[in-house]
Amino acid sequence: MGNKVYVGNLPWSVTQEKLKELFQEFGDIEEATVISDKYTGRSKGFGFVTFKEDADAEKAVSAMNGKEIEGRGLKVSEARPMDSEGSSRSRSRSRRDDSDEDAEE
Repeated sequence: MGNKVYVGNLPWSVTQEKLKELFQEFGDIEEATVISDKYTGRSKGFGFVTFKEDADAEKAVSAMNGKEIEGRGLKVSEARPMDSEGSSRSRSRSRRDDSDEDAEE
């Protein structure tokens, strides 16, 4: 596992500073980022936390996945690299698979 984790289903009120506070108990954090809409500046409801050590990221995933924050259960997992289209590999694969099926019909 790498040292960067994905944090999904964040409440809109969570800022980068709050995200860092939520995860700092698991180890030294290099960066905590909440992704926001480039036009409105509003949170998109997910972010990333980069730890200095891989083991700290693993502890954070184990402890925080499913944890309820402001009534929302967090989705915490290892961050996956993005492909050249700007989406995670698994999402882009499923889209391509769907379009292949349509072409066969």
